[in-house]
Amino acid sequence: MEFQEQLADLFRELGTGREMVLSTSLNDVVTSRMMSFVIMKEKFYFQTDKTFRKYDQIMGNANVALCAANIQVEGLCREEGIPLENEEFSKAYEKNFSGSFNRYSSLKNERLFVVEPVFIQRWIYIDGAPYIETFDVKRKRHTLTPYRGI
Repeated sequence: MEFQEQLADLFRELGTGREMVLSTSLNDVVTSRMMSFVIMKEKFYFQTDKTFRKYDQIMGNANVALCAANIQVEGLCREEGIPLENEEFSKAYEKNFSGSFNRYSSLKNERLFVVEPVFIQRWIYIDGAPYIETFDVKRKRHTLTPYRGI
């Protein structure tokens, strides 16, 4: 199977919305928090208030990490504007996280961000045996390595 097909399969498994931990850093200080992500076009979208610490960290260092269950994502994050001005995001966010959409999306300080993955890794089991699956998005490389623990 080609890299793009394998990556598309992974994103189909992830679905259209997922709560994930977002880790950001600036000046050797790393912080993490649970966030609600919309997943579209093989990218991860979220909204946050521009007065929050994570906003300042992302503006100073676009390298972020996401984590959910057995999946780890490293990516580059950038601001995309105001959430309600992005119709596709708004519809998906309302569908997946209606409470947060209704509470926060119309606030004047909310900003939309996108994380473009550069590296994805997850643990999977095939016939009961553990494997580490990696997607090097930049190089368009997929690997599946048996975990031997030696």
